[in-house]
Formats: sequence, structure tokens, C-alpha cells
Amino acid sequence: MPVQRAAITGAPGAGKSTLLAELSRRGVTTVEEVARTILRSAGGMALREEDPLAFADAMLSAQLAAWDETRVDGPVVFDRGFPDIAGFLRVEGLPVSDAIARACEEYRFDGPIFRAPPWRAIYTPDDERIQDWQEAIASDRAVCGAWRDHGYALIDLPLVPAEERASFILARL
Repeated sequence: MPVQRAAITGAPGAGKSTLLAELSRRGVTTVEEVARTILRSAGGMALREEDPLAFADAMLSAQLAAWDETRVDGPVVFDRGFPDIAGFLRVEGLPVSDAIARACEEYRFDGPIFRAPPWRAIYTPDDERIQDWQEAIASDRAVCGAWRDHGYALIDLPLVPAEERASFILARL
């Protein structure tokens, strides 16, 4: 069985990381969100705030590396993907580089692509999630639009606990 790359996208603070942890606990190969890894590294937050274009390039490099490292048989679920980088730039009001647009077209997820919709009841900012609620909604709109613009159909996740969301995903992989 070849690798099947699926992804979870959507609003910040909508339970994606918790859901990926539950999928991993159930034996599914998962890939952590590259932006969070960058933000946790030295200078990562400053890079995002001071040079969003360079931050997008760093996300692209990290996403390409994560893509190349997925050499397993069966499903791999990514926390976000290439179109999320384009969505980030849209939110920032910046142009999407040719390299990012090309990656969105050349590195295709097999699907399904799941959307974690904004969920006010669980939304909490943290050290890396700096958006307020309205910005989280705008981010969801931008990243989902970028996925759709690149030819993907999104499946909305139900607003239920991570265990039930994981079962929802597993039934569709």
C-alpha cells in the first residue's frame, strides 16, 4: 500500500493538534504543524512578526522536508499543508510566491482534507497562537479558500471530542 497523505486544516485553536495526538495514539502516522515548530525555535516568533514572507519561506522548506520524510505504507495525516502557507500570506495581505504556488500544485495530498471549523468553546490563544477570535475566523476563511483554489474539497469535522473526531477521520481514510 503506498503512502496516502491526508491533512487537517482550518481555524487556529480548533483542536487540530489534540486530534493529531489522538490519531497518533491510535497508530496513525501524523506530521506536526511546521509553523508551530518554527515558532518554538529561537527567533521564530520574531521572524513571523517582522518578516512574514521569510516565515512563509521557512514554512515551505519545513513542509517540503516533512513531505519527503513520509515514507510509510498507508495513511499519513498532516497538521496543515502547502495551501495553508498560501492562506497565511492571504491573511497577511501579502502575495503568494511562485515557489509556494508551485508546491501547492506539485505536491498533491491524496486526501481526504479535513477542516476543523472555528470552535469558540475550545478556542484559547497561547504562546504560538496569537490570533484573537476574529482573526482565527479570518484565518480559517483564508486557508480554506486556498485549499479550494487548489482543487481540494474539504470535509468539515464535527464539533465533538477528539476521540470522536479521530473515529470520524479513521472511517474516511
